[in-house]
Amino acid sequence: MAHKCNAVCDESVVRNLVSKRHPDLAEKFDRFLLESYIEDNRMVKWCPSTPHCGNAIRVEDDEFCEVECSCGLQFCFSCLSEAHSPCSCMMWELWTKKCRDESETVNWITVHTKPCPQCHKPVEKNGHSCGRYKEDQAKKTERAKRDLYRYMHYLNRYKAHTDSFKLESKLKETILEKISISEERESILRDFSWVTNGLNRLFRSRRVLSYSYPFAFYMFGEEIFVDEMTNKEREIKQHLFEDQQQQLEANVEKLSKILEEPFDQYSDDKVTEMRMQIINLTVITDTLCKKMYECIENDLLGSLQCNTHNIAPYKSKGIEKASELAVCWNSKPSTTEKCVTSDSSTSGKRDRPFGFGSSEDSGCPSQRRPKKETYGGVFFDISMPAEVLHRN
Repeated sequence: MAHKCNAVCDESVVRNLVSKRHPDLAEKFDRFLLESYIEDNRMVKWCPSTPHCGNAIRVEDDEFCEVECSCGLQFCFSCLSEAHSPCSCMMWELWTKKCRDESETVNWITVHTKPCPQCHKPVEKNGHSCGRYKEDQAKKTERAKRDLYRYMHYLNRYKAHTDSFKLESKLKETILEKISISEERESILRDFSWVTNGLNRLFRSRRVLSYSYPFAFYMFGEEIFVDEMTNKEREIKQHLFEDQQQQLEANVEKLSKILEEPFDQYSDDKVTEMRMQIINLTVITDTLCKKMYECIENDLLGSLQCNTHNIAPYKSKGIEKASELAVCWNSKPSTTEKCVTSDSSTSGKRDRPFGFGSSEDSGCPSQRRPKKETYGGVFFDISMPAEVLHRN
């Protein structure tokens, strides 16, 4: 081009000119355009899988959500850590850091103390102290103990549910085997989808419960919202939340217990009774999860003046999974052809594009990923706006 030439040389022109003499360079050009688009767009992020799967996730409407990549990884779109709602990204970051920093202290307490038989708090038998009594130091020590006991309460409840989730995940194969045995018997019941539906509901509800404890630790503590609520307001909100949390916990445990029963050995009448119990508990736990999220969004976080703690919305069907997205680009902009199979959002892979579900949380700096040398010959025209790219 001549000096100060005003002609527009778009991607297709550059691609055609370069590909004639340097095909390899044309492929790099396409790859860098895609990566530049992904890393400069806050609604598009690379999947944080390790090793990296090569997928990039795009959401259309709300960047505050949780998504599941086609590689199987579920994560928070905002902070790229594991899916953690109803915790906000800040709460989850503080919680994981605190768990790392306090790990040695908790280990020491576990080894050197025993729970009191009445109040269940850790008690250390360390003999008599000597020296002068210092009131300020005693107050600091007492406060430190109180804060530590509070942290350990929420940590133990969080770990209890995460451990239960791991154990219940192992039940899946056993339950599928029971279903297979039941389907082979001569029985009036042939459809056992209510069992798998109940199991999936158990997994989702257990996950919500586990992350509700780090949320409660910061929501009703003094680390974040100390100036946002009076003690009376904090107490009222805590009672409101804990009532819902306990209702959900009780029904989740009921659902877990009944799913462990050997229904493959039961009579038809007993299986029918068990079926109704699981269906009812499935509906109840789903409703209680919804109510807990509504309480958090409206009564707890929604009532605060400076609310920067957005949480991913509750999804009854679970975290949305990526669906394949076929994008077919012609080299000429005027005849660009789009083949899209996703409604809410997309996931693009460096060698092939994918479709994906919506996501939620606050913006986060993009991260550089290892470059791939092959792009697969698929052109991702970044000159097209996002709303056009994902519209059939």
